[in-house]
Amino acid sequence: MIPEPGLQMKTSEILRLRLYNTGLSHSPFNGAADAVTHAAAVQAQDFAAAKWALGLRIKNSTDREIERAFNEGIILRIHVMRPTWHFVMPKDIRWMLELTAPRIKSTLATYNRRLGLDEALFAQTNALIARALEGHTYLTRQELKGLLADNGIEPDVQRLGHIITRAELDGLICSGPRRGKQFTYALLDERVRESKRLDRQQSLAELAFRYFTSHGPAQLKDFSWWSGLTEKDAASALDLVKSELNQMTQDGKRWWFPPPPGKIPDPPPALLLSVYDEYTIAYRDRSDISEARYIERMISMGNALTAVIVLNGKVAGTWHRATKDNSLEIRMNPFRELDDVEQEALDAEVARYGKFFGMTAFIVGKP
Repeated sequence: MIPEPGLQMKTSEILRLRLYNTGLSHSPFNGAADAVTHAAAVQAQDFAAAKWALGLRIKNSTDREIERAFNEGIILRIHVMRPTWHFVMPKDIRWMLELTAPRIKSTLATYNRRLGLDEALFAQTNALIARALEGHTYLTRQELKGLLADNGIEPDVQRLGHIITRAELDGLICSGPRRGKQFTYALLDERVRESKRLDRQQSLAELAFRYFTSHGPAQLKDFSWWSGLTEKDAASALDLVKSELNQMTQDGKRWWFPPPPGKIPDPPPALLLSVYDEYTIAYRDRSDISEARYIERMISMGNALTAVIVLNGKVAGTWHRATKDNSLEIRMNPFRELDDVEQEALDAEVARYGKFFGMTAFIVGKP
């Protein structure tokens, strides 16, 4: 049953439900496949941080287990949606690309022209890459760079990135297993034998339903931003599934989310998140997770901001990790003075972080 649109939702309720639906308040999943399936796609340009994001949502998980799932192709990493790298499931990768790739290609067209990349050249590079990867051959980015150079194609950093991204968007390649710390690429048709085939309307409905059930409460503009769909397509997608969702309003904003269970856990007292965690990145409107002054402070940090402290669902500072002597040093930069309870909660999270990576972790330079 959908509540009347006039009913109001407090910020605390939004955060409590969002932490529950994203899996952060109770770690409900049994493995990487469950967590990625639930979210539809998990932003993953920072690979270590993305593994930790999954680990927070999986019972008793470790970095090694998620790394194994990636190397075995249980989860894949590919450019999709906005675009940036995301973890996606093999069964979802084709319909998701078919839905979102045309808009991404249109967005990248101007940049491609500036780089001297046209459809004829992409056809040539795709053919070269496909032949090189045949027979379950896995090549690194540098090896693909050498392949292109050997065939008379200038592969500077920008051109190489666009060439590889185009091969991904064309459904030709996806992630292969890591070779040491290096990433490799594989032929999608060899890496993924079976995947869903959906028509456009089915794809819109599938993506919308999984976004709002895994990220809600969220607004239509949040879904449009996250998915990279036009506002019109996003609205059409929501129309297809809104009968299965609840809705409420706050200050004239309308929020959509799955019918909640009888009892929702309290927000975790503290979390150490990547700035790219779905809890922080998957919304156009982030005003609920931090005070305006803190949002401005984070924006001013630009690329220096990589990870955030979350206290009771709200961003309350930043943190940074460094590896030293096989241990993890965590440096905290809270936006305000912490009380003893908050500090203890952060100490516990640091210990959990170290356990996930199989290392000792400790806070340095406590404020």
